Amino acid sequence: MQQHSPARRALLGALAALVLVPMSACGEADPRPSSSSSPVASSGATGTAAAVEPLAGRFKAIERSFGARLGVYAIDTGTGREVAHNDRARFAFASTFKAFAAGAVLRKYSVGGLDEVVPYSRDDLVDGSPVSEKHIGTGMSLGALCDAAVRHSDNTAANVLLGRLGGPRGLDAVLAGIGDDVTRMERREPELNEWSPGSLPDTSTPRALAEDLRAFVLGNVLGKDERAQLTKWLRANTTGDELIRAGVPRTWKVGDKTGAGGTYGTRNDIAVVWRPDAAPIVMAILTNRHEKDETYDNELVARAASVVADTLS
Repeated sequence: MQQHSPARRALLGALAALVLVPMSACGEADPRPSSSSSPVASSGATGTAAAVEPLAGRFKAIERSFGARLGVYAIDTGTGREVAHNDRARFAFASTFKAFAAGAVLRKYSVGGLDEVVPYSRDDLVDGSPVSEKHIGTGMSLGALCDAAVRHSDNTAANVLLGRLGGPRGLDAVLAGIGDDVTRMERREPELNEWSPGSLPDTSTPRALAEDLRAFVLGNVLGKDERAQLTKWLRANTTGDELIRAGVPRTWKVGDKTGAGGTYGTRNDIAVVWRPDAAPIVMAILTNRHEKDETYDNELVARAASVVADTLS
């Protein structure tokens, strides 16, 4: 066996360490079941590689800065790399459900059935209905209702869509049918926005909502034409300019659905993000404040989205 001097042995040991450290860091993953084979980080779990601690610290710093609770799940659909923080914690989903209501309507009626006009009356009108309030008596087509619910977060339109799906439980069954056993839909607008810590109705997790959105927009839940239509509505959303869109590079194209609750400063955004020359990222960012009467701050969501973009760039 070849003998080496102490200096030579020290040099060889240092070189070995350079090889082994990256291998160890890459091999130590989130111990919880995951849809990804190569997570970037899961800052809410124990046993996470030390290399992801700076990422966990960034999310925790955002929480402290805004006095808020933050849940994040994002996945690079090309590589399977994930960013996660409180990704299995429950939050009120608020109006993010409208993306799935529109997706479920597309699945049930197809693009060819969107011209059907659905009547509704003044008794059906609820607050937060900037589009549907202009069409009382005449009704709106299914396509126009979906457009109003997704692009303008119109509450009456969303309730009418739920009516065509068998109510909140009907949409809940659709989500369960595509594998989501987490989300719990029980009420309509605006009651579903009344949430308090520990409450289960009308809640979900960042991971579940991101997986649902991925299934509808990028998966095979919908046909090609229906996926294209849902994508068109999401990318033309009028309510998300200060949220995920504000946190990612301007060259990235965002299709999103926002949500805002009536209590605890709930503010959410779920999105598919298309990058130049790379596979899309799907992300869900859910937030709330700690006091019942506190209001939300859009910058909280934008800051979290910026961390995701930095990590997955």
